[in-house]
Amino acid sequence: MTSGTGVPAKALTIAGSDSGGGAGIQADLKTFSALGVYGSTVITAVTAQNTLGVTAVHEIPTDIVAAQLDAVMVDIGADAAKTGMLSSAPIVETVAAGVRRHGIDRLVVDPVMVAKSGDRLLREDAVAAVRVALLPLALVVTPNIPEAEVLSGRSIRSINDMEEAARAISARGARWVVVKGGHREGEPVDVVFDGTHFEHLSTPRVETRHTHGTGCTFSAAITAYLARGLAPLAAIAEAKQYLYQALQHAYAVGAGHSPVHHFHALWRPAGANISREVH
Repeated sequence: MTSGTGVPAKALTIAGSDSGGGAGIQADLKTFSALGVYGSTVITAVTAQNTLGVTAVHEIPTDIVAAQLDAVMVDIGADAAKTGMLSSAPIVETVAAGVRRHGIDRLVVDPVMVAKSGDRLLREDAVAAVRVALLPLALVVTPNIPEAEVLSGRSIRSINDMEEAARAISARGARWVVVKGGHREGEPVDVVFDGTHFEHLSTPRVETRHTHGTGCTFSAAITAYLARGLAPLAAIAEAKQYLYQALQHAYAVGAGHSPVHHFHALWRPAGANISREVH
């Protein structure tokens, strides 16, 4: 968890800010901290949102995005990094250039396209940029089923479809592909592909409305475990278990989709209505 000098592993998140604290930069920093990793940030957009939805989005100018990335990397550095909401093609291309410029090898790409509330977070012009500029730089990419359909250009109805989509995304350059199965009925099975072999990872489904930021939290946890030195498959498996526990112990903070409980291992809210597994 720490280097030989006693300094914690370091992770960088390049993503949007969620004023409600449940997703984006805020979820990533909570996850990094919960897993014993020092977190730094590059903010790509500021969103006005809560558990009910997104009411406004302000994109950060690309020169400021690049300046944040350079400032962090030339001084603090990062043992692993992740991307989240990138919003537009110019921002995607700016981030990709920064990743190449600083030689960030352990990069987790969470291709955030739509918020939990259904609000779109990735413009159409940015989808092609993610495919062309970002996927070839990814050590791990973590699309959910709708995102995997967009990135692969194919419909997904079954586990076999998830595997074929993973193959198509892998062919674009990502070294590890995780097609998340939470949108399918039944037990959520994630399909993991390393370009040669498939692994299926599953946990019981948790019955809860408190699912805001699940994708951000999962990808941030993978990033944290990669920063701590785990191999990709181990990092993915550990991140899935962390998210499972965070869902189990989630609690309401608003009237809509509240966040998962990032610090479930450290404290639990007194008298909270803890979510139940569905077997």
